[in-house]
Amino acid sequence: MSHLESMRFSSRAPWTDIKELRRYFAPEDTSGWKCWAIVKAGEDEAIGFVAACEKRKGVSEIGYLVAREAQGHGYGREAVGILIDRCFAAGQRRIVADVDPDNKPSIALLTALGFKLEGHLRAEWETHIGIRDSLIYGLLTGEWQPLTAKQRTY
Repeated sequence: MSHLESMRFSSRAPWTDIKELRRYFAPEDTSGWKCWAIVKAGEDEAIGFVAACEKRKGVSEIGYLVAREAQGHGYGREAVGILIDRCFAAGQRRIVADVDPDNKPSIALLTALGFKLEGHLRAEWETHIGIRDSLIYGLLTGEWQPLTAKQRTY
């Protein structure tokens, strides 16, 4: 999360202080976003994270990031799939994701998982790379096709 290219489409600049990053992922107030590390089976080094926050009753927003060197191996797809399973099992009826229009890998991941494009918000975010548009993708519980054992990497 300190690499500029990995954080390009994040709403914040890359992290420079590991203590600040730890506080972000383990806040004292746990009422907002919940985050989980993505790790390869049998290893203890994080290669990314997934996160979810209930925006209103029955509706959660998700976020995720996979380290540049771990992209393209299915880790993000598997981790986000597990997060979606968890959200729907907890009673959510809808999951949304907010994506920069230039973030083609993220858009491909969401559409592969069944998300549908629902909206385009112009000049929505002021980020470390400037004012950015936002695409909103949504998935309803009845549309979700859980990952098969073959699609899992562990």
